[in-house]
Amino acid sequence: MRIIGYVEHPRLKITVFKMDNKLSVKFETGMLEQTYKYRTQQGLEGIADIEKLVDADFTEKVEALFTQMQKQSYEAFERLLPDEEEDEFESII
Repeated sequence: MRIIGYVEHPRLKITVFKMDNKLSVKFETGMLEQTYKYRTQQGLEGIADIEKLVDADFTEKVEALFTQMQKQSYEAFERLLPDEEEDEFESII
């Protein structure tokens, strides 16, 4: 698999990979990533076709999914770690 290019975006890192007859588009933000894979037979041959595919509507939906992923990750982390209870000290008068 090799990187064939990047798609410019103000908030996301978008990397395009090619391996054999497949193109992969990886979106990254923070500690999260999403990857979409396509066969070249689907009318996508290179970076120019991917730039057309990854339009404003596509990236808006990717960002919405990142928001859901972040929420899910946070909620799972909260379940993993119980609430810290404050240490109880005797009252000093």
